[in-house]
Amino acid sequence: METEFGRRVWFFPDGDLPPAGEGAMPGHESLIILNPNDQDAEVTLTVYFEDRDPVTPPPQMVAARRVRCIRIDKPVGTYQIPFGQYALKIESTVGVVCQMGRADVRQANLAYYTVMGFAG
Repeated sequence: METEFGRRVWFFPDGDLPPAGEGAMPGHESLIILNPNDQDAEVTLTVYFEDRDPVTPPPQMVAARRVRCIRIDKPVGTYQIPFGQYALKIESTVGVVCQMGRADVRQANLAYYTVMGFAG
């Protein structure tokens, strides 16, 4: 029996896409998805907002035994997540491991940090 690594559902409640700013490194957030399994993963994101209905961009592929970085400040498929606060649900056809990274340049000292999501 083959072991599947990772989880099929992840949540990130604290999305807050910062403005790009004016430095060499623009402000941004990234969703990093690791697929350590032997099957490709089809990944569906649902974006939640405080003041509007959720949006589901087109599914994204993460190849087997690969990592994929999805920049949130760039279009996800055909959908651009707007600047400001949001939350994400990630659903995958196979187990994956998800992490978010944020480069926040709204202050003089650049802040970059990563967080693991909640695996449901």
